[in-house]
Amino acid sequence: MTTYNGNAARPQAGSLQNGLSGIQKDTKHHIEESLTDQTPPASVPGSPLPHELPSKGFWNDVVTMRWMRRPSSSIKMLGVPILLRLIWMLVTPHVDNPWDHLLFVSNRLPDSAQGFPMYGKSYWDAAFLAYYVVVFSFLRQSITIYFLKPLALHYGIKNEAKLDRFAEQGYAIMYFVCSGSLGLWTMYKYLPTWYFQTRYFWIDYPYSEMPGTLKPYYLLQFAYWLQQFLLLVLRMEKPRSDFYQLVAHHIVTLWLIGGSYLFTCTWIGNAVFMTMDWSDVFLALSLCFNYLQMKRTKTVAFAWFACVWTYTRHYLNIILLYSVWTEWDLIPSQNKVWEPKNDLWMPPWMKMQIFLPLLFLQGLNLFWYYRIWRILLKAIFGSKLDDDREDDEDEDAEPKTKKAKTE
Repeated sequence: MTTYNGNAARPQAGSLQNGLSGIQKDTKHHIEESLTDQTPPASVPGSPLPHELPSKGFWNDVVTMRWMRRPSSSIKMLGVPILLRLIWMLVTPHVDNPWDHLLFVSNRLPDSAQGFPMYGKSYWDAAFLAYYVVVFSFLRQSITIYFLKPLALHYGIKNEAKLDRFAEQGYAIMYFVCSGSLGLWTMYKYLPTWYFQTRYFWIDYPYSEMPGTLKPYYLLQFAYWLQQFLLLVLRMEKPRSDFYQLVAHHIVTLWLIGGSYLFTCTWIGNAVFMTMDWSDVFLALSLCFNYLQMKRTKTVAFAWFACVWTYTRHYLNIILLYSVWTEWDLIPSQNKVWEPKNDLWMPPWMKMQIFLPLLFLQGLNLFWYYRIWRILLKAIFGSKLDDDREDDEDEDAEPKTKKAKTE
């Protein structure tokens, strides 16, 4: 019988915690990694601190896209528009500064009756989007290299692949907490859709004017997912075995974000973001706790993740699907036309253009939901498993001839 701190461990039983301790390595999917036992952390005396990728020069980094993983290159790219903006301010202070469009959201409109700042769409939004793809690349790699990886080393994670995964999930926690909080605030403060009052997605369409933080929130989400998509398809990080499902997820996500922004469906878009972001926080937490070998904590985090996922990605997401299917006709009949010059994009066939991508996204979520329940059912009902697990990410794993024996 295994002992911990001199005390005999409880025998294997049907409890969740004991079941989780016996789950074997299954790398079919990134969710399953969150409860797969990792190689126990060990002290890492003298381990070198993480550093940037080597470079063949700034212009080479720009051409090869390595700036996405080298913060010293991306910060230079970010600095050029800032410098040009300052020069423009000094030379022509009374003329509109075109470099403002990269740094700040464009097309400010008169305030609403409630005193909310209002914004409209603009062709300059593409420049803002491109600039903040670079911003997110810089933030992601800076936080990863100079904070999260040293933190992981401090707590004994020495395998390079695990360092990368820990940092990736740590950044995800930071981002989705911020984006989820901003999305909730935007819905609560500025939109009549709080809390998932779905009929307001369609009444009085189109919603061409975006109040308060809605426009910057939407464009920042767009930039984040575009940056993540580029990292994925350019294979700038080691792909997981569910690579193609993730690519499909990112494509659908970008279509929904870009389409909803263009077609002035940002109110329902904000609600879709709310169904996605918070479950990712708890998934990333359970993954980080797993890498740190905090077994009880990772179990609690995963249990919360399963509950939040069920509520947001299925219950709330199905409410949105139901709204598209049953409430779409609340759009005023005179506005169910395709007239881009009047910002009207909702002829009858557009209903399915909204419904089908959301349905496809729900299908992907169900695929991952099956994985979640497979883990939980294995944990609760599975028999005792051998402890000679293989970790394909552990470069320091012991030879296969050395097998741990558990009695």
